[in-house]
Amino acid sequence: MPDRPPRLPSNAATGPDLPPDATGADVWAALGAAGHLRRAYRGGDVRAGIDPDGLADVLAAVDARWSIPATLSVSVPLATGLPVLATGRSAAVEHCLERVLSGRATVALAATDDSAGTDLTALRTQVMIEEDSVTVTGTKEWITNSTTAEAFLVLARHRPGRHFAHFTWVLVPADAPGVAVKAAPSALYAASGVGHVSFDGVRLPRERIVGRVGLGLPVFARHIAAERMAGVLWGIALCRRVLDDTWRRLRERAHGEGMLADLGTVRQRLAACLVRLEELRALADRYAPEVAHQHAPRAAALLKAAAGTTVPYILGECAQLWGAAGFADGGIQEIRAQAALFGIGGGATEVVREIVADNTENLLASLGRKDLPW
Repeated sequence: MPDRPPRLPSNAATGPDLPPDATGADVWAALGAAGHLRRAYRGGDVRAGIDPDGLADVLAAVDARWSIPATLSVSVPLATGLPVLATGRSAAVEHCLERVLSGRATVALAATDDSAGTDLTALRTQVMIEEDSVTVTGTKEWITNSTTAEAFLVLARHRPGRHFAHFTWVLVPADAPGVAVKAAPSALYAASGVGHVSFDGVRLPRERIVGRVGLGLPVFARHIAAERMAGVLWGIALCRRVLDDTWRRLRERAHGEGMLADLGTVRQRLAACLVRLEELRALADRYAPEVAHQHAPRAAALLKAAAGTTVPYILGECAQLWGAAGFADGGIQEIRAQAALFGIGGGATEVVREIVADNTENLLASLGRKDLPW
């Protein structure tokens, strides 16, 4: 089986009483208290950038012990939320960043509006910026960690129009007057704290602006690349774990004179999954450092497009091989349904393919044969 064991043990310093069905907020608190969240960044400093190996270790360790919703609760803020938050320097931002990194609080990345999530320039959430204050009005939907967050990192427009410089980040306390949170109707992802958030004229001090006014979309575009990379690193760990469980079951389940693992059709399906997983890992090995160090959008789109088709394929094949047992509570069919997120979260597969298509010439050139020495 493909193997890249996490250097962070799956039970490392998280306490023996944290059950497999722990919520994402509980997992975040345990990791933060143990100092493990900082492993996702170079030198433990979020402002120094993502360490892809460290991030892979954290995600693999969380995936090995807790649910897909809990892992999502960790993945989004680690890869995108905290790096975006770290672009701010005010006392309010610094205080929030330290609390979140230490596990004493969670923050929700509230970028997706009540309009199409892939069309960020159509955002309707607004921030009115005055000399000493800001006022936020609008709605965000399907936001991870909504029901547990101490604060929301809100992407809002400060000027009408679709220009990329018309958007700004604002750090909104969850208990501020005018903030209302409603859990999303999703049993599949309840443990991630996913919900819908509305802001009804939420007035805050101007120091709640994160980073520079007008850099909201450029900053998001820079850091969404890391979220796409994180999805691939997590997808590799998830597929490896599910394939390992499936292979063990096939070797132990009798069929005729032998075991299910002896059937040629079963071995062919499993082999196809292994090939796809090795392909995904090879892409991650090639492009993850480029994404982490250069925030390369093309590389991130390649990774995300590959994960968006590979993860559902592998889990679908494993679900078929589990048979009726796969429909048990918490079984592979439930995991398969949750893993459909890999084709949607962080940009739908069709969206990131468009980015790849826009770079066709550069990609083909990079695949060209080098001049021969004669």
